[in-house]
Amino acid sequence: MKPSRIAIIPARGGSKRIPRKNIKPFCGKPMIAWSIAAARASQCFDEILVSTDDFEIAEIARQYGANVPFIRPESLSDDFTGTIPVVRHAIEWLQDQGNTIDVACCIYATAPFIQPSDLTHGLEKLMKEECDFAFSITSYPFPIQRALRQTDEGRVQMFNPDLFETRSQDLEEAWHDAGQFYWGTTESWLEGRRIFDVGSVGVSIPRHRSQDIDTLEDWERAEWLFKALLEAEPSSGVS
Repeated sequence: MKPSRIAIIPARGGSKRIPRKNIKPFCGKPMIAWSIAAARASQCFDEILVSTDDFEIAEIARQYGANVPFIRPESLSDDFTGTIPVVRHAIEWLQDQGNTIDVACCIYATAPFIQPSDLTHGLEKLMKEECDFAFSITSYPFPIQRALRQTDEGRVQMFNPDLFETRSQDLEEAWHDAGQFYWGTTESWLEGRRIFDVGSVGVSIPRHRSQDIDTLEDWERAEWLFKALLEAEPSSGVS
């Protein structure tokens, strides 16, 4: 069957801050396995594809049910290559094989808190809103309008001092990218449209299921939180 909805999981081998991060064991499985499992459980996809430059990552991805039909070229595997060129390359590769791609979802390999229902909700929003992208967002835990800076002299200043007298509950709520998944139309990916723009819609997830994992401290905190969530909500879907 030729896929019309695909998941693309970027997973290069050259992680610097946490070596081999994409396949490092996380709560009993290689990190990437959690993203693959969520994609499979969502039943949203005709194909789940891992884009990697690393043969070990490719083998582990296959063991957990993903396809790795190509090894990503070195030109798309350095520290400066963004997500969009990697997804575009995967779509173009599939099209060159005769496949028709309607929509594609980029799922990060280091997103263990992602739930199948989040992916389903994202697809529903993409189709209903007829937008370019639908991606996971979560709210800031503190009003960004009250953010502070430290001067060169070590003093403190508000970024928005004119809002000092404004009550927190009267400030507009702010959101940020949760770093889990990005549904997009094929045209949006191929044309390199901006994800963080008015052509996109957000898929809200709770803050306790959003965790950047860039350092070993982040990693340890994420494992504690993940285990706590499984204990509190064994059927939550994160497993």
